[in-house]
Amino acid sequence: MPNDREIIGAAIRKARELGADVAGAVAAARLIDCPSAVVEKRPGSEEDRGTYIVLGLSHDPGHPELDLWEPGRGTPGDRILGKIGKELARWLQKEYGTSARLIPYRIEEGGIYLKDAASLAGIGRMGRSNLIIVPGYGPRVRFRAVWADLDSPDVEPPEGDDPCTGCENSCARACPMDAFSTGRFSRTRCLARMDADRNSGRERIDHCRACELACPAGDKG
Repeated sequence: MPNDREIIGAAIRKARELGADVAGAVAAARLIDCPSAVVEKRPGSEEDRGTYIVLGLSHDPGHPELDLWEPGRGTPGDRILGKIGKELARWLQKEYGTSARLIPYRIEEGGIYLKDAASLAGIGRMGRSNLIIVPGYGPRVRFRAVWADLDSPDVEPPEGDDPCTGCENSCARACPMDAFSTGRFSRTRCLARMDADRNSGRERIDHCRACELACPAGDKG
């Protein structure tokens, strides 16, 4: 019988087979006091044991329909990720008898801070835009997570180079909400745009992606 570390490795490979572009794993306990949880003054994970397997799906600008948000349904991209996560959880149960489940997207519903999880899992690094810069994909990746009853090695992700080094603040210059006016990302300003979009009455909402699409990291292989 494989040990937990081997099962986690197999699960990451299986996630890619199922359609995830990137995947990684992080001990659930590490999310409890992750950076976003500290800022928001709330636990970043309801679990203090087990492992989160983080799944990422590239949202190429050539397929904007993946990001079209609909009330009560979310986005097509998130539904794809949800399907991958559910299939992965079933596979873990069938192959290894491991308890696993797809984690809700929203933190208020039992979710986790997915960008923190992706960073801690070594998938990418947080950029100035408050988006995860993923090698080969830039910031154009969306995430979901599966919790599995497996012990994950508590290993620090490799630091690597700052993904924003040498960039002339493309994200800040592109932002229509001036969310970088203080030199740091303002979540409040960004959310104001998203709230206005959701209150517009439109059936399908094409949320602002200005900072993401302006990022030159998305053009690097």
